[in-house]
Amino acid sequence: MRNYLGLAMLAATVFATPSFADGHGKQMTDHAVTYAFDGEFDDATFAVESAIVGQGLVIDYVSHTGEMLERTKGDVGSDITIFDAADIFLFCSARVSREVMEADPQNIAFCPYSIYVTQTDGEVRVGYRTYPNGPMQKVQSLLDGIVLEAVAE
Repeated sequence: MRNYLGLAMLAATVFATPSFADGHGKQMTDHAVTYAFDGEFDDATFAVESAIVGQGLVIDYVSHTGEMLERTKGDVGSDITIFDAADIFLFCSARVSREVMEADPQNIAFCPYSIYVTQTDGEVRVGYRTYPNGPMQKVQSLLDGIVLEAVAE
């Protein structure tokens, strides 16, 4: 249950921050970047999974956060549906992780990395959290490339 609460808190923080959008469906907040996906939620999750695996990476876990939030909303005294659907893919990159942790072992705090897919009011978006300047920008670049590949499919 503790894992679900942590993921729910992460999701609520990531998805509730004001943002700005560019002309290409990209939205940025202080801590997240998302892109519009032209298609269905299931197609987006398949595209994300394919893009991650296509980079030679292994998905450690898929959190069905949207289902959990919907299933537990009454248990926490809410009647609000936050997402029509939301999944978070957790994975790591041995190469990039080694680079950023050799630069600063405390960068372990950012691992594993995640990419999420959400659907709200029919709009499907794919995104990731942003990382601090310095070595962690290698991770952010990796995530951006994976997400751009997924939304282009």
